[in-house]
Amino acid sequence: MAPSSVVVTMENPKSISLVEVNELNSPAFRDKNKAANPKRFTKLLLLKAQRTLGCIPWMANSLFTTFASVKKRIALSDERDEEPKYRGKLYRFIRAFLAVSVVALFIEIFAYFNQWHLNLVNPWEVQSLLQWTYMAWISFRADYIAPSLATLTTFCIVLFLIQSVDRLVLCLGCFWMKFRKIKPIINEDACDPEEGSYFPMVLVQIPMCNEKEVFAQSIGAVCQLDWPKDRFLVQVLDDSDDEVLQQMIRNECLSWKEKGVNIIYRHRFIRTGYKAGNLKSAMACDYVQDYEFVAIFDADFQPNPDFLKLTVPHFKGKPDVGLVQARWTFVNKDENLLTRLQNINLCFHFEVEQQVNGHYLNFFGFNGTAGVWRIKALEESGGWLERTTVEDMDIAVRAHLCGWKFIYVNDVRALCELPESYEAYKKQQHRWHSGPMQLFRLCLPTILTSKISVWKKANMIFLFFLLRKLILPFYSFTLFCIILPLTMFIPEAELPAWVICYVPIVMSILNILPAPKSFPFLMPYLLFENTMSVTKFNAMVSGLFQLGSAYEWVVTKKTGRSSESDLLAFAERESKNMNEEKISRRLSESGLELYGKLKEHEEVVPKKKKANKIYRKELALAFLLLTAAARSLLSAQGIHFYYLLFQGLTFLIVGLDLIGEQVS
Repeated sequence: MAPSSVVVTMENPKSISLVEVNELNSPAFRDKNKAANPKRFTKLLLLKAQRTLGCIPWMANSLFTTFASVKKRIALSDERDEEPKYRGKLYRFIRAFLAVSVVALFIEIFAYFNQWHLNLVNPWEVQSLLQWTYMAWISFRADYIAPSLATLTTFCIVLFLIQSVDRLVLCLGCFWMKFRKIKPIINEDACDPEEGSYFPMVLVQIPMCNEKEVFAQSIGAVCQLDWPKDRFLVQVLDDSDDEVLQQMIRNECLSWKEKGVNIIYRHRFIRTGYKAGNLKSAMACDYVQDYEFVAIFDADFQPNPDFLKLTVPHFKGKPDVGLVQARWTFVNKDENLLTRLQNINLCFHFEVEQQVNGHYLNFFGFNGTAGVWRIKALEESGGWLERTTVEDMDIAVRAHLCGWKFIYVNDVRALCELPESYEAYKKQQHRWHSGPMQLFRLCLPTILTSKISVWKKANMIFLFFLLRKLILPFYSFTLFCIILPLTMFIPEAELPAWVICYVPIVMSILNILPAPKSFPFLMPYLLFENTMSVTKFNAMVSGLFQLGSAYEWVVTKKTGRSSESDLLAFAERESKNMNEEKISRRLSESGLELYGKLKEHEEVVPKKKKANKIYRKELALAFLLLTAAARSLLSAQGIHFYYLLFQGLTFLIVGLDLIGEQVS
């Protein structure tokens, strides 16, 4: 038998039992395929049609449920729930833009179905006044509007490419560090426990304000740091305005004090300056001069017992190091879609931005918590100031201008929480993006007149502030939320497909590399980041021009979550250190009494029932993008249509507060 032969058994064994076909293209083989293929194809089509029809009831039910939820959400919404800053000039501009777009869409649809290709017709041949008006509009937009829009588009594309190159360079730097296994090194003599300076005096601060959900677990984690009890002091800096909650935190501190922990409870009578004012007041205590370092943890942070042993030795033999920053990890990163998307962003921030800047520049923005400062560096830099809402970035910039170096240790991690509701995340992002612009206005003269090198000045001004804090939100909002919809109605100024699709996807892949398990969320991440551009742009403008919302400070809501492994580790440490006490010490009679008082107080002063909100700015942008998508459909612009459609739906989901924590 030939090597390429095929054996075919025929249906009639009496006449032919076996046929050898030496070529696949032989007439016998082709005839059999012709007879079989139509039948198979028909069966396949019927099977797919059956499956499709089976999905229709499920899809209809899902759409009905979704529309019912949306209708209920809109009916229960109250316009007064939304802060005035979210209904400002930007919202009115978007709403006016939407109204004009809807009118333009109806005109374009009318012209499309009447087959008006008037740009190819001589003006004197037009008979109808309506047609002449439409032709005049086409001529006007081509001669006057399109050139200006094309110039703005080119400007934003250049900014977009510069920012993309910056991100690519950061990723290459991180890859090189991983490839060469570069990381901060501790001097060998700093690891000798027999040396007296191995355990320097450390002050540990926990600033908090109305943190009833997390204060106990935070205080418990800090009090169990593996450091000689006589070599560190815990300051609980409570700015709470509830007297019952103050008493509960005070009792928590007393219970740890009875176990031999040096802990002090401080409460300010005049609570000004938010967190910066709280830290400034604590550093003014006389006993602070006895300490060499200060570690800061926000109320939802739970450091591991070896945190100080892994961070403080980095100062040994390096008198010019002022800060050692650790990485954050999140107990609730898989709680919902919102926390998953936040985890992608923050993993890139710590794994790439902080690590690369720490190694190559010895400078990065202090994250406000999970870091250890040399107290001398804080004092020489002017201490904590209350002039902005980003006091952590403020002290980092001033310390860098004074010549202090920073070290980022990616291997040391502190557990914390992510905001689970869109409302909390939106307010957090507003503060994080308005504060840097406030700080830039205040620090620019100092940066220009400082004694640091020209390269460091250029890095701080153009990369740290302008490119990553101002340009990024500006071009994101302008390019994808304003220019792109405009180009649908002004096709003479077209936006290239690689700008709205290919390059953003590549940048999103780079962003998601530090969190490889999040790759299934690549497209939701890209769409959600573009959706957040409106909040970041609004915050950037308010901070740059010192608008009222730039000075707002809202404590991010906490839930007090702990992972199962953390609870087990906590129980093990408790049983080891206190054999005679039970882990349920906070359920003592005094603790239950205080808890009962807190509940009674909440009943006496009933709080407004919490509900999901309607975000009108996001909703207006959703309808604007969907209107532009309908216009692009008339022009048969494939990529533009799909992008506008999915981005508009994303804005719709966010505007209806259907992402993150849902409140019934």
